[in-house]
Order: sequence, then structure tokens, then C-alpha cells
Amino acid sequence: LGLGPKDHSVPSPILSTKLFGLNFDNCIGLAAGYDKNAEAIDGLFDMGFGFIEIGTVTPEPQSGNEKPRIFRLVEDKGIINRCGFNNHGTKEVVERLKKWSDDKKVNDNRLLGVNVGKNKWVSESDAADDYCKAIKALGPFGDYIVVNISSPNTPGLRLLQKREAMSSLLKKAKEARDVVRSSLKVPKPLPLLVKIAPDLSTEERKEVAIVAMESEVDGIIVCNTTIERPKKLKSVNKIESGGLSGAPLKQAATQAVFDMYAFTKGKIPIVGVGGIGTGQDAYEKIRAGASAVQIYSMLVYN
Repeated sequence: LGLGPKDHSVPSPILSTKLFGLNFDNCIGLAAGYDKNAEAIDGLFDMGFGFIEIGTVTPEPQSGNEKPRIFRLVEDKGIINRCGFNNHGTKEVVERLKKWSDDKKVNDNRLLGVNVGKNKWVSESDAADDYCKAIKALGPFGDYIVVNISSPNTPGLRLLQKREAMSSLLKKAKEARDVVRSSLKVPKPLPLLVKIAPDLSTEERKEVAIVAMESEVDGIIVCNTTIERPKKLKSVNKIESGGLSGAPLKQAATQAVFDMYAFTKGKIPIVGVGGIGTGQDAYEKIRAGASAVQIYSMLVYN
């Protein structure tokens, strides 16, 4: 209906960048979780985002955790969610992406990321197969793929950040990505990124960096929500379980970006996420080592 906001400004050249073979007119994107099912892509691009990331999408539809599962911490400018990868599944999402791709104009520079995960009932040992199914289904319609192994709301998911599990998963994910890439009529880079948690210890971050470099992933998204609860939180909702995002995550997320940039020796592009509500917040992520940023939770408050 055209009732949503529309940004008519011309993107500033200072915000443009090239990452993992893709040209970004604008390095400010929308993080996964907002448009889980690819239902609002055009409207979100109209708001001025340089790139949109849909998902997390799992092979089969799932309803997620019981409601209520999203809580605002108004006094803290934070949000706690325990959604649990609620989504419509690849089959339904693919149909929407087909239509969007058909309507997309030639030389359209809008970049779309597809964020994939495993279904809740799939064990850690079978997780790679689930990720590969999602990559093969959604990959043809995305400009980049994100392997999400860091949500705190799917049991056992974060165990995939362990060195051996992560290495095996990324190897198979790359193979699935390569199958998609080789099948495309119009060639495209289709880079593969991995999204990690902020709650990793220093040693665990070093391990993740080693695996990322050994696996030759194209980028790292730093970071997902945190299970930590800073002592300064004021809201009564701080007792809720789930992942905390928004302003309370900002400092920890920026430190995680800094660490991952250092541990990867700046060789892998980083997308910084967590508590970004102003231009200054975004700039802090860039100064810490990010090459692009994503926002989500702070849209509620800023």
C-alpha cells in the first residue's frame, strides 16, 4: 500500500564499501530476526538500509517457544527474547523469495542475506545436514548466507561453536554453498558468514577465530544476543530467560568485535551488531574492527 516510511535520499559515498566480493551502497543493514520469513523486504529497503538479512530460517516450519517470549526492558533500552527460531520453513520462504527475485530489477544493488539454522528437534550430530538443506533451498535467492550457531534459545545450538563441531559444520556448509553457486545461471560470489555469540570467553574467541580462518569463511557476524545480565539493569523484566539485546549489549558486543578483529588479524571482514542506536554507536563498532554494521533492537528506542 505504500504506507511505510520511504528514504528518498541518495546514499552517501562515505557509507559504501566492498566486502566479500559484494558492493554495498550503504554499510548499515538490518539484522536477522526482524523479517524472519521474507515478508517485508521491499518495505525495509525503502527505509534506507543498505542490506537486509532475513531469517533465521530452518528447513521445516516451527512455532518456536511458548508465548510470552519477548520482553522490553524500557528503563534499560533493552529487549529479552526467547523466540526459538519461530519461522515458516524453507518451502514457504522460498516461494516469497522467488517472487521478490522475479520483481527485482536488473542492476538492483539491494543486497539480501539469508540466515539459516537447524530445527529444534535436530541433534548436534545431525545439525550440519539441516544447515545444508536450508543453504541449498535459500542460497539461490540470497547475496550472502549466514550460518547461525549462536542463538541462546535453541537447546544445544551454541555447542556448535566448539572447535571440532564448528570446523565440521563450516566445511559442509561451504560444500552446500558451492553446490548452489555452481548451479546458478547468473554467477555471484554468494559468500558464507558465521554468526557468533558475545558470551564466548577469550580462549573460545581465539578458537573460533582459528576455525574461521582455517575454514576460510568469508565473514563473521559479531554478535548475537547475550545470556548475561549486567548488574546495572533496572527493569523488572531482567529476570526473564532468553537473549538480551539493545543498549545493555553494546559494550560487550563492541569488545567482541575488537577481539575477533585482533584474533583474525583483520583478515576476515566483520559485521558488528549489538546496541547500535546512533551514528556514534555505529562508528564505535567500525573503530573496533567492523566493516559494516547491523541494527535491530534499538529501532524500538531510538
